[in-house]
Amino acid sequence: MNRRLKRRLLVLSGILAIVALCGILKGSVNIPFTQLLLKENQPIVNLRIMRILVAIVAGSGLAASGIVLQAILRNPLAEPYLLGTSSGAGLGAVIAIIIGASGLYLPLAAFIGAISSIVLVYNLARQNNKIPEQSLILSGVIISVALSAIMVFLISISSNEVLHSITWWLWGNLQVYDVGLLITAGIIVFSGIIAIYIFSQDLNAISMGEEEAIHLGIDVEATKKIISSVVCICGIIGFVGLMIPHMMRLVVGPNHRVLIPATCLAAAVFMVACDILARTIFPPLEIPIGVITAILGAPTFIFLLKRSQRAR
Repeated sequence: MNRRLKRRLLVLSGILAIVALCGILKGSVNIPFTQLLLKENQPIVNLRIMRILVAIVAGSGLAASGIVLQAILRNPLAEPYLLGTSSGAGLGAVIAIIIGASGLYLPLAAFIGAISSIVLVYNLARQNNKIPEQSLILSGVIISVALSAIMVFLISISSNEVLHSITWWLWGNLQVYDVGLLITAGIIVFSGIIAIYIFSQDLNAISMGEEEAIHLGIDVEATKKIISSVVCICGIIGFVGLMIPHMMRLVVGPNHRVLIPATCLAAAVFMVACDILARTIFPPLEIPIGVITAILGAPTFIFLLKRSQRAR
């Protein structure tokens, strides 16, 4: 990694620190910097620090998953929604909320739903022990639509109180104040990111084409299965896995050894900034963070789509 790229990573780290500080100070109740360490402000500061850490973990996981899918499918418009992972996580969470699960059981249910959807998509797409990209995308779309339909059915027969909880979760919620849950999620996410980074050279080869990767001695199918498994750790917040990897690819280049840490840092900055907006646009009301990412991500998706069409 050359000095120029190292400087860019340091700049991103500095921006993350500044945005995180703003996240602590800004909210429905602003805290002056000079009063940050006052005892009476500590409960609010601690809660905001937890939200920032959740945003960093969620943003990094979503970005890493986007990188994996875009490399394997060789499609810059790919993201976790594409393979039905988010729909599987959403269905698992909806079922958990309906039966009254809370705490660690809610993300665990979402995790199981995501894992199940990935397994289902892979089995549908597999042909002679190979997983063609076209079949993988089509299977993902089919499973995503089917699981979304089941979610809508369950929501439609739920009570108003349960409906509110489901809607809030599906649109993104960083109100996680359980330290044990945060540590567990952080370990899972960053273990996945480390696994992806270990396979960064393989991702570089696969991005050039499967035939080229095979000539370089890479077991493409095995690599797909290993690194795609980390997609299931992501949440259901949209567009982060699409937008941030593509933008950082333009900034630092396609080398995954640099792209992975840069994208995780940029996604963390983006998520913390979106959380600040969600808490400060209409105080004391809070907008689900998924609404903010969708508002920012939808125009970006359209721009990338039109640019891809012009390139073809």
